[in-house]
Amino acid sequence: MEETTFQPRTDFTALHEAVVAIREQIGKVIIGQHEMIDLLIAGLLTQGHVLIEGVPGVAKTLTAKLLARCIDADFSRLQFTPDIMPADVIGTSIFNPEKREFEYKRGPVFSNLVLIDEINRAPAKTQAALFEVMEERQITNDGITHPLPAPFMVVATQNPIEQEGTYRLPEAQLDRFLFKIEVKYPALAEEISMLQAMHQYNGLSDLTQLVERVVTAIQIMEYQVLVRKVHIEDKLLHYIAALIHETRNNASLYLGASPRASLAVMNCAKAIAAMQSRDFVTPDDIVSMLPHVLRHRIMLTPEREMEGITADEVISQIVKSVEVPR
Repeated sequence: MEETTFQPRTDFTALHEAVVAIREQIGKVIIGQHEMIDLLIAGLLTQGHVLIEGVPGVAKTLTAKLLARCIDADFSRLQFTPDIMPADVIGTSIFNPEKREFEYKRGPVFSNLVLIDEINRAPAKTQAALFEVMEERQITNDGITHPLPAPFMVVATQNPIEQEGTYRLPEAQLDRFLFKIEVKYPALAEEISMLQAMHQYNGLSDLTQLVERVVTAIQIMEYQVLVRKVHIEDKLLHYIAALIHETRNNASLYLGASPRASLAVMNCAKAIAAMQSRDFVTPDDIVSMLPHVLRHRIMLTPEREMEGITADEVISQIVKSVEVPR
């Protein structure tokens, strides 16, 4: 009797190979930080934006630059400062004396991958200019809509420690980020390996030169379509909704997650499955993505903050309180 083999509904071999290639290229420079790299790739595959938070010197900016280097697409970098204005980001209309009319000069945000360094240093007016950019992937200037190029992704970094000269990101903007990645210090063995690698590079100033382009913008768009085809059972959709619903009824939370969070969990779970060459979502995919999707979308009550409770701890409690579908 012949054995029957499982035939996947969609072939994710090419996508999986591309993910492995990106990991290998970034791994030439970045030692460890595997979770951050995988979440950045997942954000790219789900057309989401990523906020990276960590103390200075843990390679937040460098990792984003290396990801952009792996993709044969346009890349721009913005250093946010307290005096940066919306026109410095999205562009502005400039009078052309020859044509005797105003022409729209596009800002640096018109790129495939936009790195915003220290996003919380920009004032509220500039933060608000990013709302339409991040959600609708377009810019409206003088009544005319200008679509942004595809694929499009914003990777922003911020320092959780330094408060002088910074502005707290509004909740409406935080909700537009698919992930908030918290980057920790490397382990001792990883830091030793990093020192050894940097010593071998002999003072190379531009480490991005070590990374090769392994995927095109067109391929990324094709993979984004593939990710949406990953199968997710109806009971898992109920599981996601129940988890998000619990954030709105939890005594430790002042603000629960929005319906946008439900969509984000579903899309991210699909991306993680596809990255592992699976065409179906498991409960583990959902649970693994939950902290990264929710930690910046929920708000603790003042009492819980005073007790030193963290958002991740509340999310862990919520996961334990909701029955996993079988």
